[in-house]
Amino acid sequence: MKICVYNLRSDEKKYFRIWKKKLTLELISSAEDPSVNDAELLKVCEGVSILGQIYIGKELLDFWKANGIRYVSTRTIGYDHIDLAYAKQIGLRVCNVHYSPNGVADFTIMLMLMCLRNYKQALWRGQVNDFSLFGLQGREMKSMTVGVLGTGNIGRAVIQNLQGFGCKILAYDVYENDWVKEHATYVSLDEILAQSDILTLHLPLLDSTKHIINDESLKKMKDGVVLINCARGELADVRALVHGIESTKIGALGLDVVEGEEGIAHVDHRIDIISNEKMAYLRQFRNVVMTQHMAFYTEEAVEDMVHLGLSGILDMAAHEKGASEL
Repeated sequence: MKICVYNLRSDEKKYFRIWKKKLTLELISSAEDPSVNDAELLKVCEGVSILGQIYIGKELLDFWKANGIRYVSTRTIGYDHIDLAYAKQIGLRVCNVHYSPNGVADFTIMLMLMCLRNYKQALWRGQVNDFSLFGLQGREMKSMTVGVLGTGNIGRAVIQNLQGFGCKILAYDVYENDWVKEHATYVSLDEILAQSDILTLHLPLLDSTKHIINDESLKKMKDGVVLINCARGELADVRALVHGIESTKIGALGLDVVEGEEGIAHVDHRIDIISNEKMAYLRQFRNVVMTQHMAFYTEEAVEDMVHLGLSGILDMAAHEKGASEL
């Protein structure tokens, strides 16, 4: 089979070479986003492999269909960047990947600790030889109630990581999990908002979850709440986050993702002006730790993304509906 690979990163190349050989595939690759001008690139291809940098809507899906593409694979867990309903309508089969949750779960715990121990301010001071302690007093995890919003693979891995800290763990999900019930207490959405000292988001981005963190939900939270988001930026209304930080309702933010990061995340903007003014404003606060959408970024996860992204296309071509087909 011939597959066109878009958004190819340099760190993925060695894994594509490995899995191309193991799976007996022919690959055509481009570091660019997919475009409706790629007819030459798509010749004789049956599948395309993408990341999540741009929205895959009707125009591009129609173009792929017209050029013989039958299978679309996103090398990401999230798939909100694809118009799934329209893809199904025109007969394109789509899958995502489910790489190990450990990298994101580990990163989530790191952000919690960085927020609780005033890491950002301590780092800035140390860089100018200021080794004073004023304003750097932190808090310990064992005295915290941690609320985990979303108990899928990553949420469960976060709960597992939290076991050794001695903190109280609350959980919220529309679908409850038996393993989670042994290690955390499921409560309602209002209860987890009201009782958590730390709230970490691990929900998929759906119409029902978009802006689940907003001005109204913030009012239900404790003063000084710590919010962590390593899932999808649009889960939290960035305007509400700004208001929460300015009013001190939010004690600290640990953000690996932020609303409106498209075109900014994973790109070098050292000589550019950041186009998302709320993101640029939010990141300058002393109690906001913002990273570049890198929680997933481990050697293990990158290989899984390549391997499962390619094998998902083969599974669909073999008429096997695996767990990753959407």
